[in-house]
Amino acid sequence: MISEKENQRISKFLSLVLRHQPESIGIRLDENGWVDPELLIFKMNQHGFNMSFEILDYVVATNNKKRFAYNESRTLIRASQGHSVNIELGYESKKPPAILYHGTAERFSESILKTGLDKQSRQHVHLSIDVEIAISVGKRHGKPVIFEVASEAMFADGFVFYLSENKVWLTDHVPVKYLKLGFTEIKG
Repeated sequence: MISEKENQRISKFLSLVLRHQPESIGIRLDENGWVDPELLIFKMNQHGFNMSFEILDYVVATNNKKRFAYNESRTLIRASQGHSVNIELGYESKKPPAILYHGTAERFSESILKTGLDKQSRQHVHLSIDVEIAISVGKRHGKPVIFEVASEAMFADGFVFYLSENKVWLTDHVPVKYLKLGFTEIKG
């Protein structure tokens, strides 16, 4: 269909447009982050991409992090989470597992140990049930470190958690008292 390199290029551009800068190609996301895929394809073609529904479907289906999702009728598409634009994803609060993980670069660990995990420019702090995924996230920013999050204790204390369509756990803030600095690499 398309090369892996082109798939990656389109996926990165979709992340930029659907999570952070829809205006960069002249689209507007609705209040829940959705956009008509026909319009998205048209606008991407105007900006140097050779897009079609088939290519968009392929990119959505093969994205290893499941960053994009269609609505049930496949008439709308959006990013699953990670937005810096203000949208309401419509997720319902869920009880998280006892422990979740957050991967980041080692250079941020001292600050995190002072202030906790903040969402910064995004709408939520992203947490994973899988240590390997947390490590790969941390590696994107430098030498990885992993924080264990006492998510069950947070939930019991009234903190709200959501589970995104692509199985990323989301919350607004993780205070220091719920954090434990884990390990920086997988042994073995």
